[in-house]
Amino acid sequence: MTTTIRGARRAAGWLVLALGPGMALAQQTGASCVRIDDDTARLACYDRAHQRAVPPTGVDAASPPPAAKPAPAGAPAPSLYDDRWDLDGRRRGELFYPRAYKPVYMLPGTWTDRVNLTPSSPAAGHSVSSGLDLRPVEVKYQLSLKAKLWEQPFGLPAAVWGGYTQSSRWQVYNGHESRPFRETNYEPEVIFAWPLDTTLLGWRLRQASLALNHQSNGRSLPLSRSWNRWIAEAAFERGDWTAQVRPWWRLGERPTDDDNPDISDHVGRAELLLTRRLGRHIVALQLRHSLRDGAHSRGSAQLEWSAQIDGALHLYTQWFAGYGESMIDYNHRQNKLGLGISIVEWR
Repeated sequence: MTTTIRGARRAAGWLVLALGPGMALAQQTGASCVRIDDDTARLACYDRAHQRAVPPTGVDAASPPPAAKPAPAGAPAPSLYDDRWDLDGRRRGELFYPRAYKPVYMLPGTWTDRVNLTPSSPAAGHSVSSGLDLRPVEVKYQLSLKAKLWEQPFGLPAAVWGGYTQSSRWQVYNGHESRPFRETNYEPEVIFAWPLDTTLLGWRLRQASLALNHQSNGRSLPLSRSWNRWIAEAAFERGDWTAQVRPWWRLGERPTDDDNPDISDHVGRAELLLTRRLGRHIVALQLRHSLRDGAHSRGSAQLEWSAQIDGALHLYTQWFAGYGESMIDYNHRQNKLGLGISIVEWR
């Protein structure tokens, strides 16, 4: 046994020499720790010998980390808008990164009760001369993203965002007409957003914004439709509810350039978007109105429901009633129902 112990010590000595003076110093100091009888003092000696950081007094290194402390009383609750609009500043400095904006979805089947076979507009040369061959069932999908372009412009506590949304209606089941894309709407915009945190009528106001918005279908006469707007928005939340109030003002155009002079009396001049999260489900209601009475009192309602399937994938249903389901249908009233999937929802 004595010979074995001597051999082990000799091997340890060669190992110390191989690993260098720092390890040798730890070996020499650690040897002196063996002679300490008190367990706590001996452990502290080994910590010093191996230059190990000693945990604060009262913390057991073998125990799990302490649970996060609850937020102090009166601290603001986490915001539903924080992640989408970086209101809490956690992603400060991340410019030009694409982020979620409006819903992103694919509806393999949508059905309308009134097909717009003769799109028209009061503008000269903007009405078809013969009926189109269209089917009431088609595919609809939407892509949407935004990116932060500028933080604290001119020293203001705000941010400038760029947004882009594109939605298409595809007559994929219309083989007689070679399955054309019936309508695609393009909507780029620049958004000036101000983070807020104040209470108004029991709701938490989180952001105010002003956007310069363009929307068009990129088509030639007689099907060309477009308009430009300033869109203001106030974003509220309350528990699992969110509310976005959005009035807008159309930018005027010369009569010869105006594809749709009466679009505001059909699509509307303001909208209210309400959303509610119910566990794995999200329900959204979008209401638009012309803010006029009598014969000019028009608008639309769109109800959306999504249910989480797995991860970001959701079952998605959309129902629309009224005017302006698309740019070409801005003055055409219809009911439209679609079923499919989504990967981004409102909020």
